[in-house]
Amino acid sequence: MCRSEKVLCSDYRERKMGIKVRSHKLKAWPLSRPRVQWWLWRVVIAVSLWTFTAQFARVPDLWGPRVLKGLPSCLIASPYTARVVEENIPPERIYNNNGYLMVSSNGGLNQMRAGICDMVAIARSLNVTLVVPELDKASFWQDSSDFQDIFDVDHFINSLRDEVRIVKELPPRLKRQFELGMVPSIQPVSWSNISYYHNKILPLIKEHRVVQFLKTDSRLANNGLSPPIQKLRCKVNFSSLKFTPQIEELGKRVVKILRKQGPFLVLHLRYEKDMLAFSGCTEGCTKKEADELRKLRYAYPWWKEKKIDSDKKRRHGLCPLTPEETALVLRALDIDRNMQIYIAAGDIFGGQRRLASLISSFPNVVNKETLLTPDDTRYFQYHSSQMAALDYFVSLESDIFVPTYDGNMARVVEGHRRYLGFKSTILPDQKNIVSLVDQYNNGSLNWDEFATKIKAVHKNRMGMASSRIVIPGRPKEEDYFYSNPHECLPHPQVEVLQTL
Repeated sequence: MCRSEKVLCSDYRERKMGIKVRSHKLKAWPLSRPRVQWWLWRVVIAVSLWTFTAQFARVPDLWGPRVLKGLPSCLIASPYTARVVEENIPPERIYNNNGYLMVSSNGGLNQMRAGICDMVAIARSLNVTLVVPELDKASFWQDSSDFQDIFDVDHFINSLRDEVRIVKELPPRLKRQFELGMVPSIQPVSWSNISYYHNKILPLIKEHRVVQFLKTDSRLANNGLSPPIQKLRCKVNFSSLKFTPQIEELGKRVVKILRKQGPFLVLHLRYEKDMLAFSGCTEGCTKKEADELRKLRYAYPWWKEKKIDSDKKRRHGLCPLTPEETALVLRALDIDRNMQIYIAAGDIFGGQRRLASLISSFPNVVNKETLLTPDDTRYFQYHSSQMAALDYFVSLESDIFVPTYDGNMARVVEGHRRYLGFKSTILPDQKNIVSLVDQYNNGSLNWDEFATKIKAVHKNRMGMASSRIVIPGRPKEEDYFYSNPHECLPHPQVEVLQTL
């Protein structure tokens, strides 16, 4: 037995008996100069051959399939390479990365959608890497959907390669810091200009390498931003945020079914339980229903407004139109009685009792549940954001879109339809409507007078080109960027109207 083998055996016996192991230095075998040169030449030749092969593997259409047959798949055109060519993915933007931005989106689908567009614009401006946004799972809807369950995540990342680097998760070291609570988590100031993010947020990112935003809604101003930032918000919204193939396929199926019967109108009838509880609007509800809505409002602490005067809110145009009011408006606007009315919404509060008037006026009222089988929707049934995505897709394809409340979906769909060529979108004037409805119901107006006044009120509310109103110092009251992104519309631009 050689000396080195004796040493190893001795070490093993000492470890087994609990004796501290002594360290031994084994002498290396000396190598002659010719032997070293021979090994170096082998390494150089191997590297050269590998580089030569890899370079030619990039052009497999010329000779790769014949010569490289049987080589590892990393050397030949992969499905990913084919997809890059097929989707015309832009070249990657090269920049000095200042750190990472994590975001937790809040709200419903379209509130999150707009917030994600803002976050991409902010990441681009700060030269930071954006981590794929986390979607809200703690809201009223309790939807467990992740980003990739609703949007095509690979398309999102690849389509924005020329603008900002987006990754699916943090690098391991930073991920561990986040899990240990060592990453700053903040709520950016609402309606901030991009200078706020440069002055307040960028130094934090540079210091900690990563920062998390706890909210994304309305964190970037509507106006006063440079044209490139505004156009990037549009690019994300209208191009990069593609729904998953499953959602798009189902949406196309719904549209095909509707098209077989002719034109169709999408009615975003925002008369669902959560909307009524949050707004405190109880027009047409029974006392029992009104009490149920009030209890729900008090059960959720983040709904800050508790005591609400429903009649007062309705007179000021702050309530969603009821199904009965909606039926009167559509009739007054001469919507064909036989037109299909697709309801893009969840369960209508009050059920068939509240829908009776609308169905009486327009017998062809349908929704996704009546057009599709339970097997079609079973994967989406308990995911409100995925169901909302389906309604969004159908809303874009409709001949007419009518929202009954000025909420996030109404405004984002309105802006998207403007971008698609100012498709017909009727924007109800709730304040004027409820006044005219009350006058009609109490006999102050006959039907012809009512219909004439409704048409006059909505003459300029059909989704045509218009200026976006700016109210300095009152950003919440000015026109929402995503409802009228005129900087991005494919036609001569409209000047922004300044008003006090």
